[in-house]
Amino acid sequence: MSGKQIGLPWVEKYRPNKLDDLISHTEIISTIKKFIENEQLPHLLFYGPPGTGKTSTILAVAKELYGAKNLKKMVLELNASDARGIDVVRNEILNFASSRSLHCKGFKVIILDECDAMTRDAQAALRRVMEKFTKNVRFCLICNYLGKLIPAIQSRCTRFRFAPLSVEQMMPRINHVVEEEGIDIDQNGMDLLLKMAEGDMRRSLNILQASHLAFNKVTDDIVYKVTGRPRRNDIRRMMEWLLNQDIKYCMDSIEELMLENGIALNDVLTDLYEEICEADLPDIPKAEILSALADIEYRLNIGATEKIQLAVIVAAFSKVRNTVPRMEE
Repeated sequence: MSGKQIGLPWVEKYRPNKLDDLISHTEIISTIKKFIENEQLPHLLFYGPPGTGKTSTILAVAKELYGAKNLKKMVLELNASDARGIDVVRNEILNFASSRSLHCKGFKVIILDECDAMTRDAQAALRRVMEKFTKNVRFCLICNYLGKLIPAIQSRCTRFRFAPLSVEQMMPRINHVVEEEGIDIDQNGMDLLLKMAEGDMRRSLNILQASHLAFNKVTDDIVYKVTGRPRRNDIRRMMEWLLNQDIKYCMDSIEELMLENGIALNDVLTDLYEEICEADLPDIPKAEILSALADIEYRLNIGATEKIQLAVIVAAFSKVRNTVPRMEE
């Protein structure tokens, strides 16, 4: 991208402007291109994890259809998590869908981001609008969870699932940003950045920008500091304590380690899960621990106290300790 745009978050600064600039989902892109070439674009439903290119894809489609000049006249973009009630469907969406533009030929586009947050009544009203004004407008619905949309809406759309991006797909775009911004990053920092992103391009750019602005040189240690994720060695120490030490020692040591490094228990759970899966433990104790971790994560997500849930982790390991071999530091 020529010329630096000062102050813009990199996720916006480097957002693709054309379908050809998108880095993945080649089958989806080629299908949509055929729709555009044949002037037969249907209602679209994009679903999948965050940061996988759903919004970037439909914005690139809109720019190819209308050009930057007519974009505001022909495209209505709403975030359904902010405006998700039936009044928005009856007023803003209905008004836009029922009118035709004198400036451009063809249909207009309504983009509804996070539409899985819409109420059931709003979805039912939206179904009717989609049915009634197909000549005037095409809808693109974007969501993370397909099951939260009513079947009547799903059946009116052509569905595309956006899977998490692979490291091979993310690497060229990350290298492009590194080159454009003049970032000093070593290989360990790059590897950890891509691992922490977990297929989310938006997350990788946010981590990269924060690391670069705060510390200049991006290393694996800096990425750990910026993300607040526990280091692999810290997780292994926790595993050793949990399998070999008494309950009080485990509680005190893990609490102290989390406090010193600013680690959240949810992140400990994520990395502890990976360590347990790779550990040489008998199947039944491993299954019991993983089941306990799943329950703990659920309780944390609905607002449970971290200290009590940490005690549950320690108790789960203590329960199976006699059936697993001791681990040495």
